[in-house]
Order: sequence, then C-alpha cells, then structure tokens
Amino acid sequence: MSILEITPEFTPPEVVVAEEVIDCYLQDVHHSGYFALVAEADARVVGYVCYGDTPLTTGTWDIYWIAVAPKKQGRGLGRDLLASAEAEIRESDGRLVLVETSSKPGYERTRNFYHSQGYEVVSRIPDFYAPGDDRLTFQKRLR
Repeated sequence: MSILEITPEFTPPEVVVAEEVIDCYLQDVHHSGYFALVAEADARVVGYVCYGDTPLTTGTWDIYWIAVAPKKQGRGLGRDLLASAEAEIRESDGRLVLVETSSKPGYERTRNFYHSQGYEVVSRIPDFYAPGDDRLTFQKRLR
C-alpha cells in the first residue's frame, strides 16, 4: 500500500479501493476473481499489477491496478509486470485486455505507458470521474 500512497497519480480514495481489492484477493486467492503479480527488489515489493477476467464476457480481462514505486520507475518493471499479466491472461484463453484511466494532465505518463505497450484508446466518457476528468478506456487484443 505504501507504493500507492507515495505515487501522486493515486488519490486517497483510490488507495482505499485498491487495498480492498488486494485484501479480497489475499483472503481467497483461488476464488476472488482477482489475480496479482508483484515485482521485488532487495526482498521488498516495488511494484504490482492486479487484474481479473471481466464477468459476463468471453475472453475479456481488466487490468485494475498497476503501480511501481516512484524511485523504481523507468527501469522496465511496469512493462514486465504488464507483460507477465498478459501472458497469464493468454494462458487463460484471454483475447482482449482493457484498462481504464484518467484524462487529467497528471496521467499523461500513464497514458504514454499504455500506448508504448500496444494499447489504444477505444472510448472516452466525458466528465466520468469529475467535471473535466474523462474516463479513457484502453484496449489491447491478445489474439
């Protein structure tokens, strides 16, 4: 949780929700509907990705959270976490991965990251999170 707390893109309410998702996963790893992978350095968690299959779809998955400690960013950890999640999604017959993020200027690095990993914006809902803060949905086809 400390990674999310020190990452400026995550607001306090988002950190609370992320913790609830992680707790749900940890309480019942096999039946929670969530999956998580972590990156470690010096026996410490320095990043994670949380994802799950989208209910009522065939082969569609969501990336719910991905975060890398600010001091560890720019070293490929996020790319590796996302690639590992995509590999596991493929193994589970996943065909489409979706990610939602904000249109706010502070999320430009996040949006650039997803573009660099082969994701494209497929929808924009104006004022979704707040006035002037649109929800952007990125997708990547795995097959």
